[in-house]
Amino acid sequence: AGALYEEFLRRRARLAAEGLFDESRKRPLAAYPQGLAVVTFTAAAALRDVLSTLQRRAPQVRVVVVPTPVQGADAPAAIAQAVAQANAMAGPAGLQTLLLVRGGGSLEDLWAFNDERVVRAVAASALPVICGVGHETDITLADLAADLRAPTPTAAAELAAPAQEDALRALAQALARLQRAVQRPLQLQA
Repeated sequence: AGALYEEFLRRRARLAAEGLFDESRKRPLAAYPQGLAVVTFTAAAALRDVLSTLQRRAPQVRVVVVPTPVQGADAPAAIAQAVAQANAMAGPAGLQTLLLVRGGGSLEDLWAFNDERVVRAVAASALPVICGVGHETDITLADLAADLRAPTPTAAAELAAPAQEDALRALAQALARLQRAVQRPLQLQA
């Protein structure tokens, strides 16, 4: 782990010097997305957590899962390809945000998310990226390149879309303001 951590620090410094982690390049998320891409391993608990959270909170949001291995030697290239695939599907599928998620693990387990190919794919994504890799204390280079870091996969789902009841409440408030704005001039003319 010591050698890996030293490599993590070297990569972090080099990629930071290139500006890949700059706050100025972070983009806002869609306030009320119609569709989300979820890039992860299909048999992972992280995917089940994300899907159940979105179904409970925001069933109106369509979810497209882009499967990829998230661990092992082949994972970095596969993750980068899955991020590119999600971006290619964005327009036709009506996707506004990409969630890159994986549950917790050791530094070695999460190492794919420190790979330069993954970091560059996240930074190059046309879709805003929420990275929810690991648990609260896990930080990867993909987290730093993402538009928003979530402490867990479940938190990534919560940050990606507002709860349906909150959206309906905001819509009702906007409708009430609009009705008042229309009624006021009519009352003055009467």
